[in-house]
Amino acid sequence: MRIGKPLALAATLSACALTVAPSMAAPCAPPGELREARPLAIRAYVHSTGKQVLTLAGYSGAEYEDPAAMRATVVKALAGRDPGTWIVNIGATAAGIGAAYPVAKALGFTTMGIVSVLARDEGAALSDCVDIVFYVPDTSWGGLTAAGHLSPTSVAIVETGTEFLAIGGGEVTRDEMAAARRAGKPVIFVAADMNHEIARKRALRKGLPEPVDFRGAAHSAL
Repeated sequence: MRIGKPLALAATLSACALTVAPSMAAPCAPPGELREARPLAIRAYVHSTGKQVLTLAGYSGAEYEDPAAMRATVVKALAGRDPGTWIVNIGATAAGIGAAYPVAKALGFTTMGIVSVLARDEGAALSDCVDIVFYVPDTSWGGLTAAGHLSPTSVAIVETGTEFLAIGGGEVTRDEMAAARRAGKPVIFVAADMNHEIARKRALRKGLPEPVDFRGAAHSAL
């Protein structure tokens, strides 16, 4: 991570992260622009901005056991970056790591979201703090296909990212971050538990044993 801000500012931002959910949601508005686009077009858009992209990855519907700690990690990652030269990209939706969108907006960053068209087709709630959303034609939510290739959504995420910060995460995060590393791109992984109660309820619905490890599939790989 980069250090360029005074320590006093960094401390202020860290304190802000602990209450960011209620205090930062109000200034945001629904996404200003929604586009259906393939990876090549998304790369062209990013190139046209002249900015670098910090991509955040992690849990989505699985949520976080400690969401405040997740937001504090994002604040620290953004503290040394110039909003004039960086875009913050996540997966467009509001759940899980999507709660980092209000953090980025409050710190002055342009925000972007890349997500499968399944999010649109299934009515997934988008974050109010994402400026532009790219829906990628895809039959999956991301990760590896049955043939062992990255899905189109994950291709777009990996190819457009300059640097990556993964805070916990499941199989899709694991596959995307592994691909980013293979491409020689900087990837930082921060361990985090998924929401324990959500994990227990999912296991119960599927008739599986109650989970005892909540660190997610990305943990062992990254």
